[in-house]
Amino acid sequence: MLAQGHRLTEDLKNGIKRALRENASPRHIPALIIEAPDIPYTFNMKKVESVVSNAINGRAVTNRDALINPESLSFYEKIRHELKEE
Repeated sequence: MLAQGHRLTEDLKNGIKRALRENASPRHIPALIIEAPDIPYTFNMKKVESVVSNAINGRAVTNRDALINPESLSFYEKIRHELKEE
């Protein structure tokens, strides 16, 4: 998720990839970098990657009540089919 008023450009994607290659390793570079409008958080303000993974992979998200913003999952559920086609 980007800071308000910023867009995901090719230059930014390349910078992310370069930083991961230099500070981690080439295997940490994701195959796809997308701009997400929101990220699901718990009431303790922890990011919840597992529910995003479940939504993208078509698995049930059983703990929506633990999220402060469960509506954020609709984006990931919508793009699931687009990601599978790529």
